[in-house]
Amino acid sequence: QVHLVESGGGLVQAGGSLRLSCGASGRTFSSYGMGWFRQAPGKEREFVAAISWSAGSTYYADSVKDRFTISRDNAKSTVYLQMNSLKPEDTAVYYCNAVDANYDPFASWGQGTQVTVSS
Repeated sequence: QVHLVESGGGLVQAGGSLRLSCGASGRTFSSYGMGWFRQAPGKEREFVAAISWSAGSTYYADSVKDRFTISRDNAKSTVYLQMNSLKPEDTAVYYCNAVDANYDPFASWGQGTQVTVSS
C-alpha cells in the first residue's frame, strides 16, 4: 500500500507560481511512476502530469504543458509539481498518486491540497 500526503497549495494571483510536494510511504517509492491530478469544483478529477520511476520520462496534459514541471526525489520519497504562470482555471484541489504504465492511478487518494488562483 502507498500512503500519500500532499502539501504546498495556497492562494496566488494569476501569473504567479506555487510548488506542490507529495510525500509517499509504504511500498518502495522508486519502483513506480507518480502523477499529479486535479479536481475543480463541479468537475471530474483530471490528469495533470506524470513522471516515470527513474524520472527519465515525463508527460503533461496539454493545458499545463510549458507551465508546469513534475520532478521527483527518490531518496526523499517525494514528488513535486512546480507550477508557473498560473491561471484562474488552474484552481482546483491537487492530488498525487502512484501511476501504472498507462499513467492511471492505482493507490488510495490522499487529502489533496487546494490551489486557488485569483484573477
